[in-house]
Amino acid sequence: MKIAVIGAGKWGTALFHALSQNNDCVISSRTKRDMQNFVELDEALACEYIVFCLSSQHTHSWLRQNFKFNNQKILVASKGIQTSTKRFLNEIYEDFLPAENLSFLSGPTFAKEVEKQLPCALVINSINDEISAKFASFFPKYIKAYTSDDVVGAEICGAYKNVIAIAGGICDGLGLGNNARASLISRGLVEMARFGRKFGAKDETFLGLSGAGDLFLTASSVLSRNYRVGIGLAKNESLNKILNELGEVAEGVDTSYAIRDISKDKGIYTPIANEVSAMLDGKDVYESVKALLEKR
Repeated sequence: MKIAVIGAGKWGTALFHALSQNNDCVISSRTKRDMQNFVELDEALACEYIVFCLSSQHTHSWLRQNFKFNNQKILVASKGIQTSTKRFLNEIYEDFLPAENLSFLSGPTFAKEVEKQLPCALVINSINDEISAKFASFFPKYIKAYTSDDVVGAEICGAYKNVIAIAGGICDGLGLGNNARASLISRGLVEMARFGRKFGAKDETFLGLSGAGDLFLTASSVLSRNYRVGIGLAKNESLNKILNELGEVAEGVDTSYAIRDISKDKGIYTPIANEVSAMLDGKDVYESVKALLEKR
């Protein structure tokens, strides 16, 4: 089966190598890479099965400029909410192709460990059971792929956990201890589920790989870009300095603002996300910790 991966960052490259184990796989990106099976974008877009690893903030503009629907089946491996429009990725992709041709990847997976072929589990989410099962079958034996039809739940989990991961980095950067981190992550899971319920997400999604699994991983490890943003904020470093040194996209930064605005508009109680966005805007981290301790 010929599969194309579009986006040759760390995550795209890790998925490309994993999918190449049992399939004829090519990869493409905006910048030409010196790697095996790298092809021009037109060739990648001509494949029937495509995995997209694009920045969530630039997805709509990229699709508008480059994508032409020809009955391709798509697996979206990005996570985030578009800040300018407050739209989930499934809504953005549905501007360009039918929902029946879309699936979304979720679950606790660091690119570095996938690249090393360490065992992990993930979830392929789609309203089309046939497509989710097909994409699940492409993965090698060291990746256990489950399927689900809760697209909205998976989208919210994948976006929201990056915001909680920033808070986790701040917690550890301040040396607040294991008890504090466990409390933060637990309350973060409750907050995520409360937000998701407003959009019809299933509670069980937040208790599974897409929710708790990805959250616990991302909010407690320096392999997480968003966690490292939190570490930098705890050191009173400016956001610009943190992101420049990171050299990669930390989706939780923009997502925190999107969640703050959505929750304000829809009346959803999201204290952790609100404080994260405030700290990104320069609020003193100790003041935010104090504020969270005073909230219910």
